[in-house]
Amino acid sequence: MQRENETSMVDFTLLGLFPGTKHTGFLICTIFLVYVVAMSGNTILILLLSLYPQLHSPMYFLLSQLSLMDISLISMIVPKMLTNFFSGTSDISYIGCGTQVYFHSALGGSECILVTLMAYDRYVTICNPLRYIVIMNYEVCLQMAIMSWVGGALNSVVQTTYTMHFPRCGSREVLHFFCELQAVLKLSCEDTSTYEKVVLVIGIIFLLTPFGLILASYISIFLFVLHLNSKARNKTLATCSSHLMVVFLYFGPTMFICMIPSSLHTSEEDEGLSVFYAILTPMLNPLIYSLRNKEVGEALRKVLSKA
Repeated sequence: MQRENETSMVDFTLLGLFPGTKHTGFLICTIFLVYVVAMSGNTILILLLSLYPQLHSPMYFLLSQLSLMDISLISMIVPKMLTNFFSGTSDISYIGCGTQVYFHSALGGSECILVTLMAYDRYVTICNPLRYIVIMNYEVCLQMAIMSWVGGALNSVVQTTYTMHFPRCGSREVLHFFCELQAVLKLSCEDTSTYEKVVLVIGIIFLLTPFGLILASYISIFLFVLHLNSKARNKTLATCSSHLMVVFLYFGPTMFICMIPSSLHTSEEDEGLSVFYAILTPMLNPLIYSLRNKEVGEALRKVLSKA
């Protein structure tokens, strides 16, 4: 096969969300509304957590980092999608494509680490409340945030560099609405099966390790609350419900995409789960914590009453 480009420094074409659908305009308008809600919700949540002293606790500091990651993730994908749709184009530069691959992988890894550390915060809060201030001090929280951002970034540097170095020939159409790692790999004219297996193993380790730690934290919490009276037990479990919902939102779609070989699921399933994880979840996260968390809800009501 004659290579169309030896250096791989070519532009790509994004085929968009569910190519061939008759309702593209409706989908784009819906995604635009979701984007506005997600940006507004996460921005308001960050401001609330920063401005209200009663929300200056380790749990809310970690939550603000999660909101920053959500803003970064959705902003890495949706603006380019909207720009292409309204301008009537579908191209993305090599650098732009590599940037999307990098940030999608980096932020995904960072969120896995952060959600795991948030589970540890819940464990210390409930099972060791007298030492909570000592264990979860400011320096520890800052180290947790740095660990989350840096851990995802380092993992993504390796994967992005290796993914983008493969030469591409023939078609440069990415069967996705953004440059997702597996979708870009399919354009290579070299055999990438070995690397895809490595990515699969890394993905499984990067997901199962945090998920196992989260599971261990909540098993310890549930065993601890069994000794409490029903009122205290319900109150304690209620404080964990928001985080458990976030765990489901982050790990559910990601486990399906990363842990099941690409040959066993269709591109439409991948796109649907990517929409859920990268677009809908950033919108749902601030809503979950605003509606189900008493302190955040109270702070929000004060802001609205003043407005």
